[in-house]
Amino acid sequence: MTAFVRDQWYVAAYSREVGRELLGRTILGEPIVFYRTGDGEAVGLADRCVHRRFPLSESRLDGDTIVCGYHGFTYDSGGSCVFVPGQQRIPRTARVAAYPVVEQDSFVWVWIGDRAKADPALIPRAPWLADPNYTTVSGMEPLNARYMLLVDNLMDLSHETYLHGGYIGTPEVAETPIQTEVDEDSGIVYVSRHMDDAACPPFYAKSTGIEGRITRWQDIEYHPPCLYLLHSRIAPQGVYPPAEGPDDQAFHVEVVYAITPSTENTTYDFWAVARDFALDDEEVSRFLHSNNHTVVMQDVTALNLLEQVLVKEADGYQELSINIDTGGLAARRILKRMAERSRPEGAVTS
Repeated sequence: MTAFVRDQWYVAAYSREVGRELLGRTILGEPIVFYRTGDGEAVGLADRCVHRRFPLSESRLDGDTIVCGYHGFTYDSGGSCVFVPGQQRIPRTARVAAYPVVEQDSFVWVWIGDRAKADPALIPRAPWLADPNYTTVSGMEPLNARYMLLVDNLMDLSHETYLHGGYIGTPEVAETPIQTEVDEDSGIVYVSRHMDDAACPPFYAKSTGIEGRITRWQDIEYHPPCLYLLHSRIAPQGVYPPAEGPDDQAFHVEVVYAITPSTENTTYDFWAVARDFALDDEEVSRFLHSNNHTVVMQDVTALNLLEQVLVKEADGYQELSINIDTGGLAARRILKRMAERSRPEGAVTS
C-alpha cells in the first residue's frame, strides 16, 4: 500500500490549464475540480456534489458558480451551496470542501491536508519557468504507476544510458560515480554527477550546436514530496565555470518535474525544460519539446510495466541496491518519515 504524504503542497496543473472550463484532477485520492473566476483567481473545490455525488467537473460554470449537471445544486467559489432545486431553504451542510490554491512559477499548487497548516511560503521554487531570461517547453503525462517509481527513476539517472540512448543517454552517465548529500533539517536530497569528458547526446548537440565531446554536470535537488530539479550544465570539453563572473561559456538547462500522486497506482508526471540559450529559436523549442516528450514516454512505458510486475509480486521480495541508489534510498527514507508524521491519529497502515 502506498503511503501518501499529506499536509503538503502538490502541483495540480499548469496555470495555462486552469481557465473558464472545469478541470477535474484526483490528488492523493481526492477528486478536485479547478477553474478560474472572472477575476482570474484559481479555485479548487471537492469534485463531488453533496446531493448525489455527481462530479462537478462534469457540470458547468455560471459566472463564478458551478451548477451541478445532475440536479442543479449550485456552489460558489468558496464551496458554499447557494441554490438547491425545489425549496428556498438551503441545508446548513450543503457545501463542498474548498482547497487552498496558490499559483507560482507557472504551476497551480494545491494543499492536501489540514487547511490550518497551508503556508504558501512552504512551496518550493522553480523560478526559471517564469523567468524571461529562460525559454521553457513543458507537458504532463499520466502514469499508471505509483509515484515512488517515478521518484526512484529520477533520482538515479544512470538509466539514461540504457533507456534513453540516442536521446539524452551516453555511456559516461552510468560510468560516472555520484555524490549524495541529505539536508536532514530541510529534507532536501542532493545528488551530483560531474562528467569531465563525455560524449554529447543528441538532446544537447542539436540544441546547443556543440560538436565533439563535452563537460557535463548533473546536479539533482529533490524537494519531497513533489518537486524535482535537475540543474544541467553543458560546455565544450574542458570548459569549467570561472572563479568569478558569469558562467557564459556554458549552456544551462533546468529540468523540472512535479511528481503528484493521483491514486495509489497512478501519478501525474509534470515535466518542464528551461534553457538559457537560443531563447527565441522556435526550431530549438520544437526539438527540445519533441525530444523530451519521447524521453518521458520511454520512462512512462518502463514504469507502467514495472508497476504491473509489482502488483503481482509476493510480499517480502528483497531488492538489491548499490552505490547509484543512495539518492533514491535517501528519498524513500524521507518520504516514509514524512508520511508517518502526516498520518491522521489512529490511522492504521499495512
